[in-house]
Amino acid sequence: MTTYRINLQDDVLKIGFGQPANNDQIVQDAAARLDELIGTGELSGGKLLKINGPASVPVSYVIAHKVSHLYGAIAVFDPKMGEKGTNKYIIAIAHNPSYNIGDMLDSPDQLQGSQSQPPRMKVVLCGPRQSGKSCLREGLKQAICRIERAPYPYVITACPDGEGAWFSEAARRDADLARKLKDDYKANFTPEFARIRAGWVRDAKNSLNIIDVGGKISEENRQIMGQATHAVILAGEMNKVLAWKDFCESLNLPVIAIIHSDYKGVADCIQTESPLLTGSVHYLERGEDISTRPMVQALANLLVNQVNSGE
Repeated sequence: MTTYRINLQDDVLKIGFGQPANNDQIVQDAAARLDELIGTGELSGGKLLKINGPASVPVSYVIAHKVSHLYGAIAVFDPKMGEKGTNKYIIAIAHNPSYNIGDMLDSPDQLQGSQSQPPRMKVVLCGPRQSGKSCLREGLKQAICRIERAPYPYVITACPDGEGAWFSEAARRDADLARKLKDDYKANFTPEFARIRAGWVRDAKNSLNIIDVGGKISEENRQIMGQATHAVILAGEMNKVLAWKDFCESLNLPVIAIIHSDYKGVADCIQTESPLLTGSVHYLERGEDISTRPMVQALANLLVNQVNSGE
């Protein structure tokens, strides 16, 4: 399986990560795939190319280098913008006088009202603080990317602890630097912060979205989680699960998994898979690759199956 997926659908270049790897390998696979599309004539050039999907900074440079001379303008999808029923693209490269850098283009949202496309799933990872939600988020993302035909999971960090989606990879490379950056980015949980993150969740365009929220039952989390569609509860202290379950129920937010974060454990345990995924995941520690753990894989398959089945 390639480390990076690129396909042309109508006038949109759909991109996304595949098998987990470092950027030195990913940029090679991305360049090879683009050369293949150009060589077969699929990427033949034209007035405008729209690009939709996640990319690291090095991969973005590779894509820009390969396609910018073929098209008059390049527009990049912004998942945090756009009204209901539309996708918003921002012109990032413009050789054609018809377009200017920063122009915003509306494109019909093919997911909206289409019976052939799955609905959006917005899964919130919630539970008491210090349960390992950020570690689970990273491992879950990697596990989903290994599943064939899985939608790429768009991660929304909705807690102000400074630990964004970048943190796990940064910590593996330089734990001290990652910790310093996290401390620098840490902010207060304000009503304005909650309002903005709730808007991100509400307007998320991907078919599978994972939202990492703070570890307190609060009005801020009520505002953010109220825009989600499903919940996964992760808890180190299982006596606190009921309060979170009640909180989700007050938001009409279906709980699809309850997982014990067993930090001192040596193996995962899956107790039930349907109608509720329950059990434990062991040793959620920053820098650890947990993507192959049985519970993480079970949760990844549950989310992918629900998105693909339209549940």
